[in-house]
Amino acid sequence: MASEAPPFWWEKPDWRARALSPLSWLYGAIAGRRMRSAKREKIDVPVLCVGNFTVGGSGKTPVAIALAGHALQRGLNPGFLSRGHGGSFAEPHIVDARHDAAKHVGDEPLLLAEHAPVAVSPNRAAGARMLIEKEGCDFLIMDDGFQSARIHIDFALVVVDARYGLGNGRVIPGGPLRAPVVTQLLYADALLRMGDGTAADIVVRQAARAGKPIFAARARPRDASQFAGKRLLAFAGIGHPEKFYDTVAEAGGKVVLSRSFPDHHVYGADELAELLSTAKTAELGLVTTAKDAARLRHGAIPSGFLEKLSVLEIETVFEPDQTPQRIIDETLEAWRRRRVGG
Repeated sequence: MASEAPPFWWEKPDWRARALSPLSWLYGAIAGRRMRSAKREKIDVPVLCVGNFTVGGSGKTPVAIALAGHALQRGLNPGFLSRGHGGSFAEPHIVDARHDAAKHVGDEPLLLAEHAPVAVSPNRAAGARMLIEKEGCDFLIMDDGFQSARIHIDFALVVVDARYGLGNGRVIPGGPLRAPVVTQLLYADALLRMGDGTAADIVVRQAARAGKPIFAARARPRDASQFAGKRLLAFAGIGHPEKFYDTVAEAGGKVVLSRSFPDHHVYGADELAELLSTAKTAELGLVTTAKDAARLRHGAIPSGFLEKLSVLEIETVFEPDQTPQRIIDETLEAWRRRRVGG
């Protein structure tokens, strides 16, 4: 998880990364072999995977939501596949956004479920069958799972954060890479550079040399006017919370204080009470991410907390606008070729 990742993962390689090199080599060898040799179950409908090379927040979930919206506009019936990080369901489960809690299904599935049916399951093939049979889905979007090699992916879109890139370029535990980047590039169909910055330039050049299409997108605050001129205490339990604080500022809010928590953090009543007390004392509003807000549902929330809380919603803007249609088209075409080829 990104927030549990040591800070040196996102800095120039130092003695810690070098000391962990033998373990990184072993982890990378196992992960690479799994990607190369795993038997991938073929699903009866097109499968688009939105993944990343590293652990941590690269913006996959907003991208997946945006692509589902474009699939709906095309007359498709999309569904999401998610492992349900932090959830407790061992068997495939269709998420109910109104009644399920993040501790049962994970926070990202709750966000996804506001846009299309979501199946959470460690067994993504079983989740896919449930979406097809129970929800009539004819286009599946995997939120993460690029390295899992459990089901056949028709189109793998790998999201790379332009601000953080691949970090120090080392494999876990010496760095944030889930497998050697050369191995991962073999199974990527395209890269999506997310946001502004130069940290992703190296992998973008590698992908371009390998003939992979390079797309671009950015996150944009939705309904930014509600934050204009407000003094705020911003808090987040996500990968790279600094990006959230910058987005609040982009929306016109002034982040006077900030509190960062581990990714997927489950807030205790005492933590929320402390946030509320600090905000009241400093005469600040409270603001958090949609993912954090999902985790606050069905929890013990101090009196007056929700009245003081604002949620910053974001949306993915592709550049150019036709990018989502191209991604969907290529997914559908790959699926047709798969069907013809058996």
